[in-house]
Amino acid sequence: MVDDLSLAGRHCLVTGGSRGIGRAIALAMGQHGAKVTILYAGNTEAAEQTCREGQDLGADLASYQCDVADWDQTKQVCDEVVAQRGRVDILVNNAGITKDGLLMRLKEADFDRVIAVNLKGAFNVTHHLMLSLLGSPHGRVITVSSVVAQMGNIGQTNYAAAKAGLVGFTKSLAREVAGRGVTCNVIAPGFIETDMTAELSQKVVDNLGALVPLKRMGSPADIAGAAVFLASDLASYITGEVLAVDGGMWM
Repeated sequence: MVDDLSLAGRHCLVTGGSRGIGRAIALAMGQHGAKVTILYAGNTEAAEQTCREGQDLGADLASYQCDVADWDQTKQVCDEVVAQRGRVDILVNNAGITKDGLLMRLKEADFDRVIAVNLKGAFNVTHHLMLSLLGSPHGRVITVSSVVAQMGNIGQTNYAAAKAGLVGFTKSLAREVAGRGVTCNVIAPGFIETDMTAELSQKVVDNLGALVPLKRMGSPADIAGAAVFLASDLASYITGEVLAVDGGMWM
């Protein structure tokens, strides 16, 4: 029986791939046969641990440190990855940060940094890898947005703006590259159990959980499964879509 989710012979690059959702996506892609490169901002120990876990599972994982908000640094790293791997077939734009605060108290630097990493970072990496993606018979761009892109969230005007921007970015790109067979889609996670949510108070967790019809937090593995599907041949006729993985939080 043919494995329709097989990614054997393909190379996947995951930004923000050392922890949380990015880590789960990187490991899942590797388990389905892809060679995986993760980009990480600063936690070398976490990146190395993720690569070791992948290797223990029989996957081929490598890591590069990169600030995706930095145009020149991103180009240098992307060029090196393509030189080492041959090409990139699947790009997962996952890198993201939060710097929350009510608008009246939000610092300009915190707004700018969130936009730079979450939105411009996706532009930088996608731009520098586009020739490789266009040359692939299995070109995929998968971008991780958020449920807050559609519903908003108090104290996250910067984060919600960046995540909403990723939706428009992806839909526009999908139209540009569809003629070359490259698909571009968004995953919009809801309330997912990660390092970010671990910092929330129990009251906030309870309030957010009450908004989820399935009455539980999602896991990084839930997002990883969606990413593998969108990267696979099963999703070859899907482009420009936003796939909500949120337990019904926004419907």
